[in-house]
Amino acid sequence: MADTTNSKFSSTKRRFLLICASLAALYPIVRFLRFSIPRKPRIEEINKVIPAGGYHLGSDYILFDNGEKAWALSRRCTHLGCTINFHQKKNILECPCHQSRFSPEGRVLHGPAKTPLPHYKVERLKDKGGYLVTI
Repeated sequence: MADTTNSKFSSTKRRFLLICASLAALYPIVRFLRFSIPRKPRIEEINKVIPAGGYHLGSDYILFDNGEKAWALSRRCTHLGCTINFHQKKNILECPCHQSRFSPEGRVLHGPAKTPLPHYKVERLKDKGGYLVTI
């Protein structure tokens, strides 16, 4: 009777070790398959000066300049990815799909979006009088 208990325990232990070893061997493979190469940043050059309080609408971004600081926001809604429009009279960014609203700084004012809009790096071109937006 002691032999069957020992062999049953040994078989269960072997099965457990086999499962653990299989999972340990599969982890690097799964990690490799999920690897993605990060995309290169795209640099857009705007060759005009935006007046203080003005904006420039690009295909993937919207650039604001308040005279002291310039910033760019993504035009992709954080809810479902629709292209956002800027309403200058209301001073809001609005998604046409589900009416998510954002401030010109990218903060969520009205849902269903819960995440603020991503910011892009902006550099002023002193010599030419324009901007570089890194997307």
